[in-house]
Amino acid sequence: MQYRTAFLFDVLATAFITTIEFGSLALIFQRFQNIAGWTLAEVAFLYGMIAVAFGTMDMLFSGFDPQFFGQQVRRGSFDQLLLRPVDITVQVLGSEFIMRRLGRIFQGLAIFIFALIMLKLQWTPEKVLYLPVVYISQVLFFGGLFIIGATISFWTVESLEAVNIFTYGGNEMMSYPMHIYPKWMVRFFTFIIPAIFMNYFPALYFMDKPDPFNMPPIVHFLAPIAGLSVMLVALVFWRYGIRHYQSTGT
Repeated sequence: MQYRTAFLFDVLATAFITTIEFGSLALIFQRFQNIAGWTLAEVAFLYGMIAVAFGTMDMLFSGFDPQFFGQQVRRGSFDQLLLRPVDITVQVLGSEFIMRRLGRIFQGLAIFIFALIMLKLQWTPEKVLYLPVVYISQVLFFGGLFIIGATISFWTVESLEAVNIFTYGGNEMMSYPMHIYPKWMVRFFTFIIPAIFMNYFPALYFMDKPDPFNMPPIVHFLAPIAGLSVMLVALVFWRYGIRHYQSTGT
């Protein structure tokens, strides 16, 4: 914030990227009208929710970003953190805080508000209370994936591009209705990585849309369980990695 103009341009650039992405999507809808029966406003609901949550996570968990954390391990600066009398998880969490992600958060919020205006949803007290729960669950879910990716850096030193498939790639995938994907992919992101419970099923509940997978109604409310489970697994894996960490010697 000491360089306010640079910070402002960073925020605007981040927001501009999200705007271009959604603008391209809007052009597709102008040509084809819908994607697997979902209108632009319905997809915008998914897109906006996940953009806000992922942007928040990317700002709060930047210290665990596998690409950034892998550099710390390779350069030996992670060793310095281990010498300090503060919990290592807290140190890594506070080591990086990228405020320019506010651009993505604000733009995602604008897209989400656009969806709400266009859809005119029937809100109930239960839906109003569940919405922030889904948001927090998504932040925990993606944060957990970042922590897992950072932990893998202990053994690979360099961050694995495969991790980005589940973080940044997962963010893109969850921005669209899950029933457009091949069955094997849907099964993987249901039973292996529970991404389908984070955005798709809650969106069906909020928009009162039928479930094409004919799953039990309880799946609409599994977002907090799935998000917390991924975070807990990630923290256990992180502690395991810390116990078996060997310095690169740099």
